[in-house]
Amino acid sequence: MLELVGFDGDDTLWHSQDYYDAAQAEFERIVGRYVDLADARVHDRLLAIEAGNIHVFGYGAKGMTLSMIEAAFDITGGLISSGDLHRLVGLGKEVLAHPVELLPGIREAVEQVAARHRIVLITKGDLIHQQAKVRRSALGDLFHRIEIVSEKDAAAYAHVLRECGVEATAFAMVGNSLRSDIAPVVALGGWGVYMPYHSTWSLELEPGFESGTQRVIEIGDAGGIAAAIEQVALRAQ
Repeated sequence: MLELVGFDGDDTLWHSQDYYDAAQAEFERIVGRYVDLADARVHDRLLAIEAGNIHVFGYGAKGMTLSMIEAAFDITGGLISSGDLHRLVGLGKEVLAHPVELLPGIREAVEQVAARHRIVLITKGDLIHQQAKVRRSALGDLFHRIEIVSEKDAAAYAHVLRECGVEATAFAMVGNSLRSDIAPVVALGGWGVYMPYHSTWSLELEPGFESGTQRVIEIGDAGGIAAAIEQVALRAQ
């Protein structure tokens, strides 16, 4: 039987990636004053620095900001001005302060699932920022448990399931990232409800995992969550 349903936060419950995309666009505009964007491979170089810094800074706006500063200095050969570096710090602050806007229909969907199943919020990133987003979302009271983790891998999910006293086969995760929300849960023997967002950070892409399996149901928007969870519940019997 299905005993526990997990929900991702960013780009599953509320909009997030759009703010990071806007910050990156502004980063490229600033760096473009110093170099040719195409010749300097600005996008790829920033992404490589972010990937290398994850184990140091973790996920979220603070890590993004530090990586943008490092990338800007590297790409421009140290020519970037102090004023432009200050602007990059400002971009990070803007992302941290962005309003929490729920995806259409998500409150109703979460309430429908919570009426029939125990639910848990499992999100990753900076602790303070994620706590603030949960608070601003006004969804926190619906969840049996809220877990903010530094990485969403099989070990992290296994820990949450042990804490909740639930076997992986009785757990389903709802999220927009195959890499973070679906693949690790399926690897443990659980279930996934995959709800793609219109924009996904490159480091969240999981080309080696196919969503079209018996253990994963793909939906288009929040209106399909409750029905998908009931389908999972039938399959899990």
